[in-house]
This record gives sequence, C-alpha cells and structure tokens, in this order.
Amino acid sequence: MIGATNVLVPSRSSSILSRIDPRFRLLAALALIITAVSFSSWQPLAMLVLIAAIITGFAKPDWPRTLKMVLAMDGFILVMLIMLPFTVPGQVIFTFWDFDASYQGLFQAILIALKANAAILILIALVGGMDAILLGRGLQGIYIPAKLVTLFMFTVRYIDLLRQEYLRLRLAMRARAFVTHNNRHSWRSFGYLLGMLLVRGHDRSERILWAMKCRAYHGHMHFGSLPRLCPQDYLFAAATILFAIALIGLEVACPALI
Repeated sequence: MIGATNVLVPSRSSSILSRIDPRFRLLAALALIITAVSFSSWQPLAMLVLIAAIITGFAKPDWPRTLKMVLAMDGFILVMLIMLPFTVPGQVIFTFWDFDASYQGLFQAILIALKANAAILILIALVGGMDAILLGRGLQGIYIPAKLVTLFMFTVRYIDLLRQEYLRLRLAMRARAFVTHNNRHSWRSFGYLLGMLLVRGHDRSERILWAMKCRAYHGHMHFGSLPRLCPQDYLFAAATILFAIALIGLEVACPALI
C-alpha cells in the first residue's frame, strides 16, 4: 500500500546514519528542533546550522534536490524576513522610503532564518533518508497513535500520486499546444486543470480504497517489527544528548543581544 519512496531527500547510497535505529533518529530530530526553537541567541543557532549541515553531508543526500528544498523554504519566508525590521519597533538602524528599520526586527529575522534552516537541515539529515516503511516503523516505535501514523503515511504516499497526475495533465495540455500567458484563457485553463485534478484524484482514491479492502485492510497499517537496538544506537543517543546540552550551555553563556 505504501511505496518505498524516501520521505524528504533520497540518498545516493547507504550512510552511517542509515544504520541508526529510526526511533532514535526521529527522537533526535524532534529534540534538536525543539531545542533550536527555544533559543533566543544567534550563536547556538549558528552552531546548530553548521553541525546540521555537516551531518547532512554524512547522510549523502541528493545534493541538487537538497539545495532546491532549502532555497524553496528560504524563499517562502524571505518576504516575512524582509518585513520584520520595518514592523518591529526598536532602535532604528536605517530608513527606507520613510520606513524605519529596527535592530530588534533585524535580529528577529536572523533568528527565524537560522531556526528554519536548522530545522530543515536536521530533518533532511536524520529523517530524509528513510523510506516510507521505515518511517512508519519508527513512528509506531515511539508510540505515535496508529491513526495519526496511518493518516501521515497516506499523506506521504498520495501527495506524490497527485503530483504524477498533475504532470500527466500538464503534459496533455502541452500536447495540445497550450502556452501559459497572463490572460483569461490561461487562467480558465488552469481552473479546468485544478478541477480535473480533483475529479481524477477522487476517482483514484475510490479505486485505491476498494483495492485495499480486497486485501483485508481494516484501518491500520502494519510495517513489521523493528530490529533490536545496537550499541551504535545508544552511542548516537548519548551524542545527541551531549550536543543538545552543549547548545543549551552556549545559549546560557551567550544571552540575547536585544
């Protein structure tokens, strides 16, 4: 039911991190992200971004796709980061078209950018190399409710199916010599494309549901048992805890500059 598609960024080959138990990888990613979000100083965040980038290198991801994902995330929050210095009151550092940019707003923008990049790099490094089956086992292993795991795994699997359906429809439009322009015809064509995507997605979901019922699906997915924990898993957990403690100590030693 669930293909072995990697969740975030496919790895080119096996890596050291791929041999770590998925439960420990998920818990480590969750702990590091929560730790990063709680910081109010840039020094531990910069250190976390650097270490996360190094760990991502050990994970051996598909680098073009990895960089594309990071840049897409940065582009999504770029507008907010540009607006923050002009919307947060505080010490004025420069004026642009009668709008005052504050030091406090600029500092908040830098913190948000560092936190966002740290989170995405941690996910790519620790979770990105997992296929859907391994991720499901890890989620069940850390006692995530079965319904949430099932919903999440369906989302992971069928977003890709919707993307493939969208690409087929776009190919059909190009085969009919459709060229995108900023006019009424183009917007109406994209409206038809969205409507047809919803219709085909609904039909596809009905067929998938009947196929699953024929295979005795009863509302829960089974991902098999997890392997036994190894010494390297405990070493990885200890290293993660020590690293988080070091970051917290750096946060205490370097208070926020606001």
